Amino acid sequence: MASTTIPVSRQRRRRFPSARIQRILGVAAATCLAIDAYVHFRDAGFYGAVTTSVLSQATLFRVQASLAAAVGLALLIRPSRAWWAAALVIAGSAFGAVMLYRYVNVGTLGPIPDMYEPTWASPGKLASAGAEGAATILAGAGLLVALCEGRWTAPRRSSP
Repeated sequence: MASTTIPVSRQRRRRFPSARIQRILGVAAATCLAIDAYVHFRDAGFYGAVTTSVLSQATLFRVQASLAAAVGLALLIRPSRAWWAAALVIAGSAFGAVMLYRYVNVGTLGPIPDMYEPTWASPGKLASAGAEGAATILAGAGLLVALCEGRWTAPRRSSP
């Protein structure tokens, strides 16, 4: 039985559905960032007393929540490399901070107050950390898909 092989140049190419995948990842990442923003906005008032002469933990919470909400909205509207990178930085830095300050007493770092809190019992802390970790992974995947967009083509199977 003879094999019929179509030259690669004549085969139809099917593009990797990166736009659809980015939309799905964008919705998932935006959901995680929304959870993170909600918890930080809601709990910011509890941390007004944790302060230095320049900055309070409540202010840091509000800034982080605002950035998370804005980038989450941007990912819903139009996922792009820049928004994926911003989401990765915002979610990754928040996740890194909550993990660091949960396990290590860093102390005051310049204008950043001592945010050491060696417990997961604080309201929303576990949900926020989980959402930040998931958003970090989703943003990394979204950035990877966005960077690989246009580079991936898979040959389409020819019908016999």
